[in-house]
Amino acid sequence: VQLQASGGGLVQPGGSLRLSCVADRIQDYDYYAVGWFRQAPGKEREAVSCISNSDATHYSDSVKSRFTISRDDAKSTVYLQMNSLKPEDIAVYYCTQGDLRGVYYYPDYWGQGTLVTVSS
Repeated sequence: VQLQASGGGLVQPGGSLRLSCVADRIQDYDYYAVGWFRQAPGKEREAVSCISNSDATHYSDSVKSRFTISRDDAKSTVYLQMNSLKPEDIAVYYCTQGDLRGVYYYPDYWGQGTLVTVSS
């Protein structure tokens, strides 16, 4: 399984970015949950959002109401629409594919990260 993330970059506070992650070499993509993690400089990696194979979504409190996760199974792609970005959103964002059991998400595969920088 290969996960290729893109869409990171530099944005001003209050701006928006849309991250994408395409899965390659995976069968039955629509069977799995997919999600995003991030790691800010000097901090531990944290879960951001995930979406189940039935489109149930979960968000961390820090991004709820600002970020929206979605998936397009025909394209084996997961998206993360990020609005109202803040400096505290600065991080490397990683896409993942895994298993969602209740409200707990267990990533099995990780993509390379894409850097999001929020600065004026």
